[in-house]
Amino acid sequence: MGVGVKVKVWGPYALFSRPELKVERYSYDVMTPSAARGILEAIYWHPGMRWVIDKIYVNKPIQFTSIRRNEVKSKVSASNALTVLNGGQKDLFICTKTDIVQRASMLLKDVEYVINAHFEMTDKANASDNPGKFKDIIIRRLRRGECYFMPYFGCREFPANFCLCEDEVITTAYETDGDRDFGLMLYDMDYSDPENIEPMFFRAVMRNGVLDVRNCEVIR
Repeated sequence: MGVGVKVKVWGPYALFSRPELKVERYSYDVMTPSAARGILEAIYWHPGMRWVIDKIYVNKPIQFTSIRRNEVKSKVSASNALTVLNGGQKDLFICTKTDIVQRASMLLKDVEYVINAHFEMTDKANASDNPGKFKDIIIRRLRRGECYFMPYFGCREFPANFCLCEDEVITTAYETDGDRDFGLMLYDMDYSDPENIEPMFFRAVMRNGVLDVRNCEVIR
């Protein structure tokens, strides 16, 4: 087990998109481990360490709301970019007048979580790197509100406020609720093969407001 830290995050909206829905975005009921890892990496990332999510505490009741957003249905072609890079002439822009579409999104509203995570050292750590050094940097950044870029809840339109959680006991919104089975949920992406990045899933069960992902069975 590596060095642990608890981070409180909150915001007015969140969208942890289900990958099985391709057009209309629909959020999972709670934050995914990959989204939690992304928030922590926005606060502090170093090649000599990697974040591992242990638990996610759901501090406010799960509430959904529906909105419609303007999106573009196209993306810049990679082949066009390569052609321009090699001196050719291709369009490298998206015309919003022709490509804009309105799509519905089912969001979470008024969310608050505590991310309980730890970090482990990697083989890319320098000789001067050590867990104590990294923990001091992380705690200092959390107390000062520092980040490399603004963390967000699933989409950049929904920023996440954050601070260090120093509470010994964390009270959730579902203290006596028992088990809630959310079915298969995205765990993270497997980047071991850059040419074939694959999603990983797990069976998400929230117990009394806590999503415990330690030692969970990962399905590929």
